Amino acid sequence: MIETLYHQGALTTGAAMGLSLLVGVAFGFVLERAGFGSSRRLAGIFYFRDMAVAKVMFSGLVTAMLGLAYLVAFGWISLERIYLMPTVYAAQIIGGLIFGVGFALSGWCPGTAAVGFASGKLDALLCLCGAVVGSILFNELYPAMRPLQVESGVQFIYANLGVSQTTFAFLLTVAAVIVFWAVEYLERRRKTGTDYFNSPSLKGFGTLLLVFAVGLFIVGGGPGVAFDGSTREAESVAPATIAQQPGGDLLAQVESGQDHVEPEELADRLTRGVSDWLVVDVRPPAEFNALHIRGAVNIPLSNLEADLQPYKNRGRIVLYSNGMTHPAQARDYLHSRGFQNAYILTDGLTGFIERCLKPASLRSAPLGPEAAATVTRWREYFLSPGTPGSQAAAEQDDFAELTLPGLTATDWLAENYHLGNVRIIDLRSNPEYTSGHIPGSLRLDLESLRGVIGGVPSMLMPASMIGEHLSLMGLHPADVVVLVSGDKLQDATIMAIALERVGHNRYLILDGGFGKWLAEGLPTDTALPSVAASEFSVDRFADHFTVDYQTVLQHMERRSAVIIDVRPAEYYSGTKSDEARAGHIPGALSRPYTEDVLASDKYNAFKRIDGLRQAYSQLIPSRDATVIVHCRTGHQASQTFFVLKQLLGYRNVLWYDAGWTEWAARPELPIRAAAAP
Repeated sequence: MIETLYHQGALTTGAAMGLSLLVGVAFGFVLERAGFGSSRRLAGIFYFRDMAVAKVMFSGLVTAMLGLAYLVAFGWISLERIYLMPTVYAAQIIGGLIFGVGFALSGWCPGTAAVGFASGKLDALLCLCGAVVGSILFNELYPAMRPLQVESGVQFIYANLGVSQTTFAFLLTVAAVIVFWAVEYLERRRKTGTDYFNSPSLKGFGTLLLVFAVGLFIVGGGPGVAFDGSTREAESVAPATIAQQPGGDLLAQVESGQDHVEPEELADRLTRGVSDWLVVDVRPPAEFNALHIRGAVNIPLSNLEADLQPYKNRGRIVLYSNGMTHPAQARDYLHSRGFQNAYILTDGLTGFIERCLKPASLRSAPLGPEAAATVTRWREYFLSPGTPGSQAAAEQDDFAELTLPGLTATDWLAENYHLGNVRIIDLRSNPEYTSGHIPGSLRLDLESLRGVIGGVPSMLMPASMIGEHLSLMGLHPADVVVLVSGDKLQDATIMAIALERVGHNRYLILDGGFGKWLAEGLPTDTALPSVAASEFSVDRFADHFTVDYQTVLQHMERRSAVIIDVRPAEYYSGTKSDEARAGHIPGALSRPYTEDVLASDKYNAFKRIDGLRQAYSQLIPSRDATVIVHCRTGHQASQTFFVLKQLLGYRNVLWYDAGWTEWAARPELPIRAAAAP
């Protein structure tokens, strides 16, 4: 079996770049030798004077189709190892029309313009400049054109026509042979080309193509895998045999319906707290934030493989979108990358709402008492307070007006600290806490949530251990947790990271911390609150934002993320160091965490949102860009993480917990310092 660069995940390697360059130069050389370095000749097709473009297009199309068909039929390559472009009808039709008009006006397409420019043609250079300007305009106007980007999956033309792939290949080959004869006839009539019409060369070439096309009925007629990647129908092929073919195990699952998870099964497992399933929403972040299945994580399709590596073949990954097209494509891709545990949710989010969350009283068919009770239980769980998109829940939520997670002011807390579902966690030292704290608040030592993981010190503990700690503190999923720091706002934000790791997003950070509370003369006491232990529900898969050094290194090499080092400037530059090596990650930007805070003698508070937004817009190109924040041990970086994700709305913020402590201690990882050339 041929392993493609795409299937190996090696498209970004130096070898792939070298091979692409070699193929590109060879292709350009062939085009130039064929006369495609002349716009006059290329434009000849529009005047039926020179039909070289039509000949080359049909030759390349038919040769590639027949070659790929035979490679798949002989089992030398699998379509699962090849990237298939999704069908985007509206964008492709409009883009094709624009491309055609540009070709007709200029006589060049981008590829032939590059050939022409290499041959010294100035009009080719003008065409290339126009392509660059057009690309810039497309980027700037993309939001207006985004509605055209409606994918229809990978659509095969033969399937839409209702014929077999072998029949379609034969018919297309016949059409190509007819075109070859027709264009030669036209050129003969106009006396503009070489007289190949009715020549032995044309006859031989046409016959050879037809022989290969007919041969597909022979090699493609037996059992096994057809060249579109699907199984051929043959009663003599046992399921076990199919599973041994390329991609057959997945196809066998699809055939038997074992690649799906039914909405009812998913709802039942989630409400029972069975947490070995990771539910992944592959929709855009805006849609996810508006409404999603409780407990799901949002992972863009572009980040899917990298973010799901920790869960590869562990438990079950359930993919969903509004429908099933994108999840099915994502499932197929993950399967080709070795993920045997990826499934799709039947009927997507729409089906989940219809089948699990629709009230029993509104259903067309009556439900029995037991089924109705199950639906009620599901609705109470998935539409509970704080669930995105639940209007009914929002109306019952005493804190529906709050932005959770987020910041809160002292005046709001002064009005609500006495409520039973407001739980205050004081993150100051024990002597400070016992000397006076906000009434009802609990004291938590941050170091009890950090320890050695994988040999790296000061790492945030796993979700299960954090959950046990929160259970001993008597916290419940419906509680709004208010985090109160002393003179370090990052004490509150590292606790916020811990809450997000267990899936509890109903939290607020007191802006200004206890210092501001005290400065305003608000009430304090020294009593220790009475606490009854609870069973805090932990979402083990809520943390999709913590990354390791391999992920950071990958993003660094690909330049696919903005890496922000939040340590003080002298540590970033390398003039000062308290770790194994001095300096910073190559390509990382410096933005000390202290620049986000207004410091006073009494307390620290965050700067104004508009000022923070303007500052970070200079570092990060868009709110959809991937951002990695780190410091030395994750503590200070948690503050920047909170600012970017919760205050400024950046959607793809990642947190490198191990930070410079680990990076500096690994000699194989590159560093950069101010003194370095």
